[in-house]
Amino acid sequence: MTAPLSRRERADLCDLALEVGADSPTLGSGWTARDLVVHLLVRERSALGAAGITISPLAGLTERASRRYEGREYADLVERLRSPGGMFALPPVDRLANTFEYVVHHEDLRRGLPGWTPRTLDPADVDLLWTQLRKGVAFVARKLPVATVLRRADTGDAVVAKKGPDPVTITGDVVELVLFLFGRDAAHGLVLEGPDEAVAAVRAADLGA
Repeated sequence: MTAPLSRRERADLCDLALEVGADSPTLGSGWTARDLVVHLLVRERSALGAAGITISPLAGLTERASRRYEGREYADLVERLRSPGGMFALPPVDRLANTFEYVVHHEDLRRGLPGWTPRTLDPADVDLLWTQLRKGVAFVARKLPVATVLRRADTGDAVVAKKGPDPVTITGDVVELVLFLFGRDAAHGLVLEGPDEAVAAVRAADLGA
């Protein structure tokens, strides 16, 4: 039986993290591969630290949880990350909470390297990402500043990300749409169409998540 996408992306991220080394750059501003691994460990294994990731006034808790990993061997941290921790060890929670998380962060690591190229995912994995995107679009796209429609380039299927008149339509591969909504400037091949001011607003928006 094929492992869920969240587990396969976790394994691939860990393999790549070991291959490139602790100091390898990522798409995260100033983050190295080690920083990324620690971020993911804190998110899964420290309830208070995880709260600080999403709630800015609690960021000090995240910093404190991160410091607990200082001095530990990088390879040991990566190996610890290979298995979900805490509530994420429950398969339904892992699939729901970690599919986007690990696809995005795997790409953070891949695209921090020179000469990266977009991946071609299995069609079933792409469909899964699209289904999760459609179900969670109100949350994932919450930072969009204007009315927006997301469209799959391969099938033409679309979902309203934010309601309103004269929407911006963003067309592209599903992985690239996800990366864009998570604030990654390295999203590849997207086409934005709509009123000029609205398109400019979407391009300038801080969508980091």
